[in-house]
Amino acid sequence: MQDPYQTLGVAQTASAAEIKKAYRGLAKRLHPDLNPGDKAAEEKFKQVSVAYDLLGDPEKRKRFDAGEIDASGVERPKRQFYRDFASADHGNPYTSEAGYADFANDDVFAEILRRSHEARANQRGEDLMYGLSIQFVESVTGASKRITLPDGGTLDVTIPPGMLDGQMLRLKGKGAPGRGTGGPGDALIRIDVLPDPRFRLDGVNVIVELPVSLSEAVLGGEVRAPTPTGEVVLTIPKRANTGTTLRLKGKGAPRREGGFGDELIRLKVVLPKSPDPDLEAFVAGWEKGKAHNPREGESS
Repeated sequence: MQDPYQTLGVAQTASAAEIKKAYRGLAKRLHPDLNPGDKAAEEKFKQVSVAYDLLGDPEKRKRFDAGEIDASGVERPKRQFYRDFASADHGNPYTSEAGYADFANDDVFAEILRRSHEARANQRGEDLMYGLSIQFVESVTGASKRITLPDGGTLDVTIPPGMLDGQMLRLKGKGAPGRGTGGPGDALIRIDVLPDPRFRLDGVNVIVELPVSLSEAVLGGEVRAPTPTGEVVLTIPKRANTGTTLRLKGKGAPRREGGFGDELIRLKVVLPKSPDPDLEAFVAGWEKGKAHNPREGESS
């Protein structure tokens, strides 16, 4: 272990006041709260604290100078005060045996130490992150879900209407426990919305592509159509086409300002999969159908 006089940068003949001044200067520069993440400064601060714990005590210094104890000292637990506290569950691991008294005349640094000690003794618990998958309709209408935690516990989650894929829910006080009066952290729930082949979201509007038969497109009729809150009966107008869009008011996602978006149903005319000789014969003899050019007016 390095000679404590060398650690503090003072001569062996230094006075108690000079030793104290040297320690204070080094402590201010090396204190971990002023050098977050600097491991080298933290290690040096530990050495400085041990050295001052030895030389700052007249009796210990006298015994060291007399050769009765070495730089580590016979009272190692006291002088290793930093390490003792660093392994404990509470307290400030960066406080010398002298406490704040050594900085009584330095209000700013003493306040830093006091606040650091208080913060560590009353540290808030960590936030815990979880993932939760929900159905598309649940993201629109809202739902109540339950998460099973790694320790076997459960967490009830209320999904508000209008949640989007990737959004976060914060459950206050449902995270890891804190120390002292710090209180627990929060639970952060990342929402994953599972895709639904029936629906697509466009802002607050729900988009549905609805297949209709040729007869329904030509003659019109009533068909059943899905919505996030269940099926509804939809009236198809005569001479509907692929791309014709029907609007169901208020069947979309919630708006921030209140109310709901709409469901937009886009029709898609689908012919029978199996060959239909009657349909083919009709079309073959349908002269007006042959004369109709659906591409008329389109640029070449």
